Amino acid sequence: MRILLAEDNVMLANSLTQAMTQAGFAVDCMHDGRSADHLLATQDYALLILDLGLPRLDGLEVLRRLRQRRNRMPVLILTAHGSVEDRVRGLDLGADDYLAKPFDLSELEARARALIRRSHGHESTQLDCGPLHYDTISHAFTIDGELLQLTRRERSVLEVLMLRDGKAVNKSALSEKIFGIDESVNPDAIEIYIHRLRKKLDGSGVAIVTLRGLGYLLEARPDPAP
Repeated sequence: MRILLAEDNVMLANSLTQAMTQAGFAVDCMHDGRSADHLLATQDYALLILDLGLPRLDGLEVLRRLRQRRNRMPVLILTAHGSVEDRVRGLDLGADDYLAKPFDLSELEARARALIRRSHGHESTQLDCGPLHYDTISHAFTIDGELLQLTRRERSVLEVLMLRDGKAVNKSALSEKIFGIDESVNPDAIEIYIHRLRKKLDGSGVAIVTLRGLGYLLEARPDPAP
């Protein structure tokens, strides 16, 4: 899933970008509030990780503008200020969670996964589509208990379809959700990943179907009659 990190400390931002990328996220990173605000107004993200002490436009103003545009993406605030007042201001403006610096990377990753999962209406860490099961903590897909061998990009595409829970996702939206803004993307990349996933899911009781004009949909297929 594609996320935006807005953090002015370059060393910390690079460290967080690397860690979140290794955890399976596509990360765009901005070091000032105006740049972050521009991306939030023009791009689609699954999560915003927002430092409050940004230059050019502070984090609270970035958050206020985001919610003013009626964008409900989950927001996780990072702050060096541990006061109750800072936390209350952020939450009142529409933040979903916060972490005070310093924090543990594993906790940041866990909170990010939980916020994205809940934003799609899923409380459990285990998602199911027929015999296909997805563990949002380990990022493992299994079919009837057998691990499904996937590349990082294949896993990202399947995760988006799984989280959409029976709703179609078009090719453009899929691309926006799995590739960072600076990545060079083959125009046929999504079709290639969908083709590979279909082969790996063939005969499993789960299929990726194409809905003309709407996009791709993950659905469980009933067992054929004997």
